[in-house]
Amino acid sequence: MKLGLGLYRHMLTRENFQFARQAGATHIVAHLVDYFKGGEGQAGDQPTGTDRGWGLAGDPNQLWSLEELTTLRRGVESAGLTLEAIENFDPAHWYDVLLDGPKKQAQLENLKTLIRRLGQAGIPVMGYNFSLAGVAGRVRGPFARGGAESVGMDGPYDLPMTRGMVWNMVYDPAAPAGPEPSATPEQLWQRLADFLGALTPVAEEAGVKLAAHPDDPPVPFIRGQPRLVYQPHYYQRLLDLSPSPANTLEFCIGSLAEMTEGNIYETVDTYSRQGRLGYVHFRNVHGRAPHYRETFIDDGDVDMMRVLHILKRNGYDGVLIPDHTPQLACAAPWHAGMAYALGYMRAALKVLEA
Repeated sequence: MKLGLGLYRHMLTRENFQFARQAGATHIVAHLVDYFKGGEGQAGDQPTGTDRGWGLAGDPNQLWSLEELTTLRRGVESAGLTLEAIENFDPAHWYDVLLDGPKKQAQLENLKTLIRRLGQAGIPVMGYNFSLAGVAGRVRGPFARGGAESVGMDGPYDLPMTRGMVWNMVYDPAAPAGPEPSATPEQLWQRLADFLGALTPVAEEAGVKLAAHPDDPPVPFIRGQPRLVYQPHYYQRLLDLSPSPANTLEFCIGSLAEMTEGNIYETVDTYSRQGRLGYVHFRNVHGRAPHYRETFIDDGDVDMMRVLHILKRNGYDGVLIPDHTPQLACAAPWHAGMAYALGYMRAALKVLEA
């Protein structure tokens, strides 16, 4: 298994690539969505957002270019690292794919173009979260050991999602007032089937894996919209929609542990035995949705070493990243928190190898 670090768009810098390498990482997972543009948040933030989400989505007519992707990969490689994945499509590029709107087919063609460009740029994985409301309803506070700042959930989040929003971002600031009509769960599953049917053949040809994140937070509805993978068994339904080797999982240990059903170790065993993990978010947590707290990697309900043993036994040799972690009380809280998590993970992998 390989140790990686996830970086938000504003953090894709030479200094942060050096930080990752110094902390023992060998791989990078990069976010190109510009969170908090015209919204709220701060550098190094773990995005939770407000009622209007994480801010404005990007330009629907400006796709990530092959030059941009290739330049990013070369920059990562110049620091002695490997660019493993891009995480999350910009809502501006696929809002009608999610909402089943009039621009759906044109946006599916744009997503195909993006996948082809990833393949041409030599980036092997595209992580995505097929969600209408996105990551919403989380709260922030001194929840982790020693009062370290972390995130969690304090109950259902029922404030309706407004028109012009999807995936917890605003794609149309001029949209009429009022709530976005709610989809049914079956409608959402059909939209996912359409997405996979259109993109998996292109991804196969391009040599790119699509990796699906489970719902975060994993609850049946948020902001009046249904969720897809909010219990472990729904991941199997997603895999069964397409037998393509390009249809894989962005396997988030924390989100899976927060689900109200299932045993996390059985879940890890079930899906890692199928060889369909794109990459793994390695995160720990106390409690289950809709009441939980994210913790330091060594201090939650999950025995993370046991998880690693299961992954190793089932032949997983991909990338693990600490997708987010509590922040330490110092001048560089995000970096210190990530360094702690990476140090734990590197040591755990060394023990596993021995």
